[in-house]
Amino acid sequence: MPLNLLKTYPQQLELAHLNTHQRRTSLSGVFKRDIENNDAFRFRTKQVRPIKKEGQIPMDMLFDHLITREDMDDKGNPLRTRSFEMARSERLHWIKHHIDEQYVVILEPQRSQMDYYLLTAYHLNESGGKRQIEKKFKKKLPEIH
Repeated sequence: MPLNLLKTYPQQLELAHLNTHQRRTSLSGVFKRDIENNDAFRFRTKQVRPIKKEGQIPMDMLFDHLITREDMDDKGNPLRTRSFEMARSERLHWIKHHIDEQYVVILEPQRSQMDYYLLTAYHLNESGGKRQIEKKFKKKLPEIH
């Protein structure tokens, strides 16, 4: 499991041979190193933080968003549950290094305009995913300094 802490971009984390508990422990170590305990986690010189919920920083919720995906029924409606997603998880350590053309990191500026909230990140491995992001990109807000 500590092997994943040695992985560097663009290598992918090794998770397929791990059971659910080992996988979560390994990914948690990478998350804590790169995001939770990383004071230098910045975008355009601004600190990137998770969304606050009721005055607390929900690191567990952010961690789950980075390694799972929302479950959908047959009609594409959300089921309010999440399932482990290998493609996101193998690239967890990529967030701090690079935004790949097939990997999306979602940031939201804080009201203070001093920092960003980190909302989620995921691999664009679904049909229409890249097209959907391109449509959203056309609607993006003007650049924030």
